[in-house]
Formats: sequence, C-alpha cells, structure tokens
Amino acid sequence: MVTWKRVVRQFHKLRGMMDQIQNCNYAVELGKQLRFSLVGIQGKDIYDGNQTLTLALVWQLMRAYTLSVLAQCTQSGDSLPADKDIVAWVNEKLVASGKTTSIRSFQDPTISTGIVVLDLIDSIKPNVIDFGLVKGGQTNEEKMSNAKYAITCGRKIGAKIYALPEDIVEVRVKPKMVLTVFACLMARDYLPDMKEASAPIAPMINGH
Repeated sequence: MVTWKRVVRQFHKLRGMMDQIQNCNYAVELGKQLRFSLVGIQGKDIYDGNQTLTLALVWQLMRAYTLSVLAQCTQSGDSLPADKDIVAWVNEKLVASGKTTSIRSFQDPTISTGIVVLDLIDSIKPNVIDFGLVKGGQTNEEKMSNAKYAITCGRKIGAKIYALPEDIVEVRVKPKMVLTVFACLMARDYLPDMKEASAPIAPMINGH
C-alpha cells in the first residue's frame, strides 16, 4: 500500500523539517485511504507531537491491524469481522468451555471486573489461570487486580494485547480498547501457534 518512493528516508539539513512533515502528511493520506476518521488531523499535527491527534491515528492503525489479522484467520477473507461477530465468538467460546460469564457488547459493565476476560483466556488455554488469584471484582482495587492479571495471562499465551488494565476497568468509556482485547484473544484462538511468552505468570504491577 505504501509507495516508498514518496517516503523521504534521508533528511537534508536545509529541508529536514519539510521532509518530515511531508512523510507525516503521507501517513495521514494513507490513513484516509483506509477510511480512518481523521477529520481535522494534518501531518503537521503529528510532526508537532500533538498527542491527542497522533493517538487518534495510532489507535485506528492498531484496530485495523487487529481486525485484519482476524479477517485472515477466519472465513471472512478480506472482510473485517463486525463487532457483533466478535461478541458472538466470545459467548460461544465461553459456553463451550462451561463458563457462566458472557458479554452483551463491548460496553457491558460486567467486563470491568475482568472475570469474563480471565474466563475467556482459560477457555482458550485451560489451566493457564490460577483462579486463586482472581478477586470478586466488587471494588475498583479488585477490578484492577483482575484486569492486570488478565492482560498478563493474555500476553503469556501469545495474544498481542496492547490495551491497558485501565481500559478493561473503564469499559464504559473505553469500549474500543476493550474490543481490541477480545479481538486479540480471538486471533490467538485462531492462530494457536502464536509464540507464547516464557516469563512466569504473575499479576501486573502498575500496568506493566
């Protein structure tokens, strides 16, 4: 998709800034070709380090990548799976494993406890979760503990999760990031040979 002849790789001292802005403009142009929502975003914003606008582009790139991986893994081919398809897969996977948890959408408040994510990970790779470490999810502290553990375990089994524990706990305001958690786990399930981490599983500390 990238026409590399348009990309400046070696910057001239006198034109360095303009060349870098040109590259940023091209990145935004490519994003629009991918139908990203980039209203009001210009290459200069990225060059200037505008965090909000840059993250808007980066977030959509990550989401597109995750969904494209799913499209290749499933029968959808070049068609990206819809949100409802991912929700349906989550619930079917949980039922098949005898779990009692489920989700209605990526804004389902029950997701904030982290328990459904842990159940899903256990459904994908049984016995990877030490449920003795799982809290009830009644308080914010318990929810955060579960969310950290879920992301740690998800990455442990090879899911390329880039969301943070806070995204799970704050599900109502961050449904897009929650979607990526389930999408990454779905991709892991369809690609069981993904490289698993070798580090021992333990709850995350301070989100790391």
